[in-house]
Amino acid sequence: MTPFLFMLVVLGFSVGAGLLGSLLGIGGGLILIPVLTLLLKVDIQYAVGASIVSVIATSSGAAAAYVRDRMANTRVAMFLELATTAGALSGAYMSGLVGGRGVYLVFGGVMAWSALVMLRRMRASAEAPVPANALADRLALHGSYWDESQGREVSYRVTRPLTGLGLMYVAGTVSGMLGIGSGALKVPAMDLAMRLPLKVSTATSNFMIGVTAAASAGVYFARGNIDPFIAGPVCVGVTLGAWLGSRHLMARVNSTWLRALFVGVLLWVAFEMLRKGWAS
Repeated sequence: MTPFLFMLVVLGFSVGAGLLGSLLGIGGGLILIPVLTLLLKVDIQYAVGASIVSVIATSSGAAAAYVRDRMANTRVAMFLELATTAGALSGAYMSGLVGGRGVYLVFGGVMAWSALVMLRRMRASAEAPVPANALADRLALHGSYWDESQGREVSYRVTRPLTGLGLMYVAGTVSGMLGIGSGALKVPAMDLAMRLPLKVSTATSNFMIGVTAAASAGVYFARGNIDPFIAGPVCVGVTLGAWLGSRHLMARVNSTWLRALFVGVLLWVAFEMLRKGWAS
C-alpha cells in the first residue's frame, strides 16, 4: 500500500469512527485502534497515540452542538472531570509499564465488561424511579433536553454522584492507558450508576473525553508515540464524522436503537482485541 493510499484509507475509517464516536460517546478510538492494528498492521503504541488525537478531535467536533442543544449536562461533566483527569495522568504513566499483549487484553476485557452492563440496562425498566440524592440536589445536577425522536422535553434526575466520581477515576485511568477516551466506561457509569438518560450520557461523555485525553496526550507526545503521518488524517476524518453525527443524527436517533448499537460495537471490538491479545 502506497503512503497516499494509506492516508486515504485511514481518513475514510476515521470519518466512520468519528460518526459512531459522536453518537455513542466513545471518542472514536474504540473503532480506530482495532482498525489501525488489526487491518492496517500499525504498532499498537502508535495506534493508541493516534487515538488520543482522535478523541480530542471527536470532542471538539461534537461537544459544541450538544451543549447548544442542552443535551450535554455541563455541571455533571465538570464535577466528574475532577476524577477523570487525575485518572488519565495515572493511566498514561502506566501504559509505558504494560507490554503490547497486556494492552490488547486489558482493552478487550474493558470492552466486554462495558457491553455486558449495557446489555443488562437494555432489559431494565427505563421508567424505574431514581433515588433522591442530597449532593446531586445541592450541586443542581438535574436537567432536561428536547428529544426530537419522542417530540417532547425530557426531564431527568441524577443520583449517586460520589459513586460516579469513583468510577470516573477508573475510566480516566483506562483512557490514559488505552487511548480510547474512556467513553466506553463513562457512558455505562453515567447511565447505570447515576441514572442519566442514554442520550445525555453519550453527549456528556463527548463533552468530557477531550479534556481527559488532553491530560494524557502530552505524555504520549513526549514519548514519541504520536506519528503525524497517522494522526493527521485521523484528526481530519474524526472531526468531520463527529460534526455529522452531532448536528444531523443524535437528536433523531431512537434511544433503544442507540443502546443496541453501542452494545454491538463493544462486543465486536472486545472479541477482536482479546483474540489478538491471546495470539500475541
